Amino acid sequence: MDWLGDVVRQGGSALWDGGAALILPALFFAVLAVLVKKREALAALRRAAGEIRINLGLYLFDTLMMLPILGLVTGFAQAAMQGAGLILVPAAFWETLGLYPTLFIVVFAGDFIGYWRHRLEHTNLLWPSHAVHHSDTEMSWSTLLRFHPINRLTTTLIDSTFLLALGFPAWAAVANGLVRHYYGYFIHADLPWTYGPLGRIFVSPAMHRWHHAREYKYAGTNFATVFSAIDVAFGTFSLPGPCDVPLGLEADMGQGVRGQLTYPFRRWFSAAFKRG
Repeated sequence: MDWLGDVVRQGGSALWDGGAALILPALFFAVLAVLVKKREALAALRRAAGEIRINLGLYLFDTLMMLPILGLVTGFAQAAMQGAGLILVPAAFWETLGLYPTLFIVVFAGDFIGYWRHRLEHTNLLWPSHAVHHSDTEMSWSTLLRFHPINRLTTTLIDSTFLLALGFPAWAAVANGLVRHYYGYFIHADLPWTYGPLGRIFVSPAMHRWHHAREYKYAGTNFATVFSAIDVAFGTFSLPGPCDVPLGLEADMGQGVRGQLTYPFRRWFSAAFKRG
């Protein structure tokens, strides 16, 4: 039964690490909410409590079940790319270029790849799994945690494949992940900020909030995570001002975390039977 002990220890370690990773963001956004919303902060937290529980439940599932799988997917993609000779940029190029230019390029490239992958997630094929992320009606920083495992898998596979093709060193790939992850918390936060003129260069919380608006006309806008200039360049930028319209989806996801996990499969099976 040694294997069972190993599984329990690894699961416990993953839970501890996953929980610890949320402490600083939770404290930061709690303080920020008080500074921005003042007396309204507690009422906003109460309204969002049910949605936050779902976000944390999906994060728990991800931490226990998906992290090992995602590690295998990334390793497989790297081995396959190298074996097929699909690394387009030699590592020596990035070493010559230097730290800061490489850091900027990897984050911009990661956002550019993520932009097109995000647009793909809004097509009929991948939307059912991505819809889970959009189902939060009380969007907060924790909405970033609300991802269906299938959506998490396709995101990792697509992003890592293209970044690997560009030959970025390991530290750059990690830096890209950290920057886009923690900035992702920020743009999901309940903040009215538009950044003014800079909003056409960098994604603001207000801009991304419009992407989560319930009205269908906003569904095809604001796909970038860091650089709104990408949306501007491809005609998908929309920022009327601070977002004060209803958020989330009208679709019935079902009850709690279980409903979120089963929703995409119900949609796919329903579509398959209709075709039949």
